[in-house]
Amino acid sequence: MNEQGSKSLPTWPKPYWPESIRLSSFPKLEEDIEVDIAIVGGGITGVTAAYLLSIEGVKVALLEADKLLNGATGHTTAKVTAQHHLFYDELIQHVGVENAKRYFESNQQAIQLIQSTSEKLAIDCEFQPEDAYVYAVTDAYAKQVEREYKAYQQLGIDGDLTGAIPFDLPVRAALRMRHQAQFHPLKFLAGLVAVMEQKGVQIFERTVAVDVEQTHRPAVVTRNGHKVIAKKILSCSHYPFYDGRGFYFARMYAERAYILAATTGTHYPGGMYISAESPARSLRSVRIHDQPMVLISGDGHRTGEGGDTAKHYQDLQTFGEQVLGLQQISYRWSNQDLYTLDKIPYIGEITNVHPNVLVATGYKKWGMTSGVVAAELMRDIVMGRDNPYQDLYHPARFYADPSLRRFLLHNGNVAAHLIKGKIELPGLEPAQLVTGEGAVVTYNGRRAGAYKEADGKVYIVDTTCTHMGCEVNWNHGERTWDCPCHGSRFAHTGEVVEGPAKQPLRRLD
Repeated sequence: MNEQGSKSLPTWPKPYWPESIRLSSFPKLEEDIEVDIAIVGGGITGVTAAYLLSIEGVKVALLEADKLLNGATGHTTAKVTAQHHLFYDELIQHVGVENAKRYFESNQQAIQLIQSTSEKLAIDCEFQPEDAYVYAVTDAYAKQVEREYKAYQQLGIDGDLTGAIPFDLPVRAALRMRHQAQFHPLKFLAGLVAVMEQKGVQIFERTVAVDVEQTHRPAVVTRNGHKVIAKKILSCSHYPFYDGRGFYFARMYAERAYILAATTGTHYPGGMYISAESPARSLRSVRIHDQPMVLISGDGHRTGEGGDTAKHYQDLQTFGEQVLGLQQISYRWSNQDLYTLDKIPYIGEITNVHPNVLVATGYKKWGMTSGVVAAELMRDIVMGRDNPYQDLYHPARFYADPSLRRFLLHNGNVAAHLIKGKIELPGLEPAQLVTGEGAVVTYNGRRAGAYKEADGKVYIVDTTCTHMGCEVNWNHGERTWDCPCHGSRFAHTGEVVEGPAKQPLRRLD
């Protein structure tokens, strides 16, 4: 094994969600168009916002860089919950009781919108009410769970403290939040897409937005030079495709987490569970091809800092074997999440000087509820309606604690990676790679990245991230080059997989 990871490289199955839904293909934008609202990003936020605006009679265009519903939304565990780990005690301390209460209410409202919309449109999206639990297996975290319960009581959240959950785990304390849910996100969104098409929403796939042109009316500029002129632009891509001098790269950081979909020997008792301790262990049930399975997820780490990717899957597998009698892993994948400085998403005007461009990002690991919160809030801003949650989520907010402390920590981490990568000279050379292996290597006397395909072809790239110059590391689980500074990811051939980088890695071969 070299320091980049194991040479025993399994094939990673594709995630279940995208495999289980088939949408009709949509065209690529091939000409300039003009609409009321241009939405960039075809995930939970973009599609829901497009649906909500279309039923208001607004003329909408939706742009997706790849295939609709195939990005972060297609890699979720699809918990629909306001229980965002141990968060409400922290929220009260940093933003006060009223803001913490509004955060809870906005997420509960999002759950209700998913349920009511699926019922109204008769969408069979497997919406299933479930209680959500966060549990502690150590005394130290049990105290944190107990403090969180006191926050629930202070905020009027329907929940209770228990001493056990229905698994073979040494639980010290568990906190239940009632009236939460789980669902099939792509089936739900596919139902919205069908209505959007009837309402005349123009949908374009394989259309990469790269900039915003600010004139008397803003315009989305695409990679092939075409424009979508609109009254307002909604940036709903996972990472904002346009920064607008909001410096989002310095105000967020990216984490990766891992998911197994597996059959188990133990009957699943219902409910959704997540451990208080780190690395997290999260559980929920699912039916795949009419077979009951369990989604086991967790083991998160900052993008580009996870070491051997296979170890994270192995740790989840071991946990599943010990707790659930795991029998067979049918699907295995990872996802990327963005964290803001205060852990509250950024939703609203991208900057105060660009009120005609709205942004929604930084959902942590709770994108299904936060994404719908964002869609509803953006709808109200576009329609000129008051929304009680607008100032809570406004991207221009700044709380001295924890925002300042996390700003310094995040950017100090960036500086450390920037320096470390520049002075590293690996001992491995491209000729030493085995088939299917990628690694940081020394090539022509400098640091480079190399990957060897099954046919023997070796791709060699400059490992300097094209965003701000940090050095990327190899992720052998997903066969990507990941940047530890701001979360950009690149294919083994150098093409951009995930921003904020917009340009590919330079090829050296």
